[in-house]
Amino acid sequence: MKLVRGAWKLLVGIKDALVLLFMLLFFIALFAILSARPNPAAVRDGALVLNIDGMIVEQPSEADPFAALGGNEGPREYRMRDLVRALDAAKGDSRVKAVVLDLDRFMGGYPAAVAEVGEAVARVRAAGKPVLAYATGYTDSGYLLAANASEVWVNPLGGTLFTGPGGSRLYYKGLIDKLGVTTHVYKVGKFKSAVEPYILTGQSPEAREANEALYGAIFGQWQEAVAKARPKARIRETITQPDMVVAAANGDIALANERMGLIDKRGDRLAFGKRVAEIAGADAGKPAGNFKAIKLANWLEANPAPKTGDAVGVITVAGEIVDGKAGPGTAGGDTVSALLLKGLAEKKLKALVVRVDSPGGSALASERIRQAILQAKAQGLPVVVSMGSLAASGGYWVSTPGDVIFAEPNTITGSIGIFGIIPTFENTLAKIGVTSDGVKTTPLTSQPDFYAGTNEVTDRILQSGIEQGYRRFVGLVSQSRKLTPQRVDEIGQGRVWDGGTARQLGLVDRFGNLSDAVAEAAKRAKLDPAKVHAVYLEKQPSWFEQLLAGFAAGSGEEEDEEAAPAESGGDIYARIAAERRAVFGQALGDAKRLATGSSMQARCLECGAFGPAAATMRADARLIDLVLARIGL
Repeated sequence: MKLVRGAWKLLVGIKDALVLLFMLLFFIALFAILSARPNPAAVRDGALVLNIDGMIVEQPSEADPFAALGGNEGPREYRMRDLVRALDAAKGDSRVKAVVLDLDRFMGGYPAAVAEVGEAVARVRAAGKPVLAYATGYTDSGYLLAANASEVWVNPLGGTLFTGPGGSRLYYKGLIDKLGVTTHVYKVGKFKSAVEPYILTGQSPEAREANEALYGAIFGQWQEAVAKARPKARIRETITQPDMVVAAANGDIALANERMGLIDKRGDRLAFGKRVAEIAGADAGKPAGNFKAIKLANWLEANPAPKTGDAVGVITVAGEIVDGKAGPGTAGGDTVSALLLKGLAEKKLKALVVRVDSPGGSALASERIRQAILQAKAQGLPVVVSMGSLAASGGYWVSTPGDVIFAEPNTITGSIGIFGIIPTFENTLAKIGVTSDGVKTTPLTSQPDFYAGTNEVTDRILQSGIEQGYRRFVGLVSQSRKLTPQRVDEIGQGRVWDGGTARQLGLVDRFGNLSDAVAEAAKRAKLDPAKVHAVYLEKQPSWFEQLLAGFAAGSGEEEDEEAAPAESGGDIYARIAAERRAVFGQALGDAKRLATGSSMQARCLECGAFGPAAATMRADARLIDLVLARIGL
């Protein structure tokens, strides 16, 4: 009996300890949420700090709080419209003595998104408010933001070199042939280059022609924007003769930047902090380099988006379009359509804006989203499409119901084409002595057969389906844009266009941002644009998700509103290493898409060349982390 009583006491003790531990963790998490929650009352006189240590995106993906707690949270994502709202609110607020752009860990964004934030920075400077930018070395995207500042700083041991869009991508035909994999490609469109990495060893002439035109247009717009923001900068010389410019400064890249008028000051973070303190002030007793700061989260909470007036719904189609459900940052066909249909049923919407920022993806999911948009038209709502950085292929498919389409000059759009890829492994298995056999009752039995390959009947059916899908795509565009099917086919064929050219071709109606689209939607609903507000039809996080996210965020937050010199970002060589890591991620992602992609795709290959981290998709980045963790790196 003593043994039983002892065991029982031990079990009770373990139970009590677990209960106490759970309660302790709960209250720690609750405290973290309360501490991390933005506090508008904390806003005081100082410098508004935009420490953009990640990517600018249309819709941030759903963070994994458990990964954050483990220190593997990945790059942060900043919603573009939040940054623009913060900057516009700072223009006329006397509490904001200056705006600080900390771009040391800025990982970029697509051209249209970065340009819009850059224009907001320029508005702050035009209002007479100091804007100071700092980085060890600026990327092309980072410099477009910094060029709009009144003072551009760079670390003396850093510096900036411009690379422009483009670069090499991987082609796998040689590897696929060695492995014996048979790649069955079904496509329409001579410019639909998304399949080329699997069937060619390099770019086709058509793809090269289209890419040179697209890259040239986007890079030309970047140069024009930088020249407008910083007329004294000798950009062309820096781009065309970087070796001579750096050699003239004896290899000192930061000095070369200063001589070319790209920057105003060379200094480390301590010197930069002292300069900001001269403008924004610093509390007595704080270490040198500290200055009075306003946190971005608190500032956004103190300056919320308008919520009065009639409601104009905004449905966001951001990221790759995939079948089924998906979280924010990826456009799941079921998820986006459900959010839109729920908003139409429950919100008193007067008009609808479809915000598209997608390179496309599944044709089936794209059509599901399009059908949901048509429900808004069936209810008599005006539908206006606002293209963000990307609205290509499937992204253009979902844009076709729009009464009017807005885009930016550097929006990447078009790519009207469809393809499908199916790999089979009969030759791979034969290399190791494995064969297949069986009874087939019809020509389609076990087709597509991954072990024995496809037959001619299957190939004809699949190619016919792709051709029918392309005809449907062309028909949708023809009806929407009032163009003949022959004309759509001419400008289609999978070719990608910049927004400026797309407008000339009739694929886009007007230039303008999301605010312009909301105003147009209000006018079409016979409302005063000044008396409406946008209602974003997005998934709201559950209380448990907020609890975990708050705990993860709270573990890294500081309570005071004093900014100290932060840890420096990488120099030019560190950025090159990051790009090489992105190429590895691209290879892993390409392999995954080959093996698991849906049979009919409306996706743009070229779109990734302009995105953060050399076009590494978010899912590709997670694949990198998984593989490196497996091999112990």
